[in-house]
Amino acid sequence: MIFILAIGNTAVSRVNGITAAGESEDLIKFTPPADAEYLFYDRPKCIDSIPVTPSGNPTPAIITKASKKLVGFPVLVARAGAVTSPSLPYFFISDKEGRDIRRESGVPEIKEILERSSILADEIFKEDEEVMLAESIPGGTTTAMAILRSLGYNSVSSSSMSNNPVALKSKVVEEALLRVGKIERSKVLMEFGDPVLSFLYGFTRRFRGKVYLAGGTQMLAVAALLKSEGYNSGTIVTTNYVVEDKSATFSETANEIGAAFTEVKVNLSISRHPGIRDYENGIVKEGVGAGGAYYFASSTGFTDREIVEEIDSLYSDLISE
Repeated sequence: MIFILAIGNTAVSRVNGITAAGESEDLIKFTPPADAEYLFYDRPKCIDSIPVTPSGNPTPAIITKASKKLVGFPVLVARAGAVTSPSLPYFFISDKEGRDIRRESGVPEIKEILERSSILADEIFKEDEEVMLAESIPGGTTTAMAILRSLGYNSVSSSSMSNNPVALKSKVVEEALLRVGKIERSKVLMEFGDPVLSFLYGFTRRFRGKVYLAGGTQMLAVAALLKSEGYNSGTIVTTNYVVEDKSATFSETANEIGAAFTEVKVNLSISRHPGIRDYENGIVKEGVGAGGAYYFASSTGFTDREIVEEIDSLYSDLISE
């Protein structure tokens, strides 16, 4: 299994109150490269500490990192619209962030992103390979929701916040849909998407092996796009925190699309750190492939206790410095 993390930005993340994927608005743009760097280093290079929510809860990258340390699976990074370069080797897809879908096309560079995604899928991997795709893009659940709504699904996306700003997301989506009006399916991703979603879609439709889409609402959007074009959508792997989110419609939308998904029973209630246990209260929920990585570790034979002990150890190292 190869784990690929796509990192990117979208201007939608700058809508006040729409995301908690960063301690402040100024730091949100650094969340994707910092997430990627933390998987390889003791702490990120581009900022002084790991990305946290405004309330101080750590990025879900800590779950992915703990699982990576236990299992030892390889991680590759694709820069798909990240405005800041991570300090590590990566595949270059694009350095242009997604636009504000209320005002203009979200991904005007869609053609080159799809082309580069296809090259990566064709040239790097073999048919019998298994790949797990993950994402880090603040504001990505809103662009995903726009795509799903434009395809006819009455979807409500999950959120990195315990209080999902559904009304705000819906307003952004409605403005975007009104801007475009009637649209051809082939232009949905360009108009309402972001660079990360474009990469995930382009890679999955071209890849000849088995794909696991590690994430929540964004992966539903990828699955819906693939289904609309007659492609295999792979299997979505996400946390129980997303599936059980009563403010969103993950299961209903997945069933409506016909997308297979695996619910990973993450149990962070046994953590010794309040900042980690807060995940049980609806903080963060998913991201950086946390559910997929946890699934990989547990299916390899590691228990909840062993995974959480590794998470706690990583967190202890961070707060003791």
